[in-house]
Amino acid sequence: MNPKLDAFFSEEKQWQEEMEKLRILVLDCGLVEELKWGVPCYTFKGKNILIIHGFKEYCALNFFKGALLKNTDDILIQPTENSQAARQIRFTNAKEIEELEPVLKAHIYEAIEVEKAGLDIKYKKVAEFDMPNELQQKFDEEPSFKAAFEALTPGRQKGYLLQFSAPKQSKTRVDRIEKYKQRIFDGKGFHDCVCGLSKRYPRCDGSHKYAKST
Repeated sequence: MNPKLDAFFSEEKQWQEEMEKLRILVLDCGLVEELKWGVPCYTFKGKNILIIHGFKEYCALNFFKGALLKNTDDILIQPTENSQAARQIRFTNAKEIEELEPVLKAHIYEAIEVEKAGLDIKYKKVAEFDMPNELQQKFDEEPSFKAAFEALTPGRQKGYLLQFSAPKQSKTRVDRIEKYKQRIFDGKGFHDCVCGLSKRYPRCDGSHKYAKST
């Protein structure tokens, strides 16, 4: 156990018992415990395998390359419609973890084997994502905006395409594009830090400018 994570588990209120059971189970599989993105992350030879994460309705094991697992027990869940790689196993009580222990370990060992084999997710290319009509119209009106968008990394472009396509109403899509237009000109992604503390706060919204970078 990594002492840096002790406070995380001891201060957890809603899912403390469940997370502590998951912690012991995961470490029993030989993974290394680290603190990343403010949550417990478990690695194999420096490669991320999974994280333990708590949500309002459940806590979960989140596998970074879960889409490559066989899911023979049909317990892996796609977190969101657009999640290409990650898969979760969700829990609402400690008894579920106890009953599923052999199955959970089997999934963890399989995830380790996936990493040993050097397997990678085949992500969709930017061209395969839907282009919102509202965004294309902005590009046609302002070529410099299109150029700024195309200068972004593929990952940042995909992020914006997903976010700009999400709203059902056209007006909302237009408003969102306008809101993040300057970010695109600045070369920033949708979730990139805007105050220089991204190592601490990878999903910065600018509200933590008072925080100290350590």
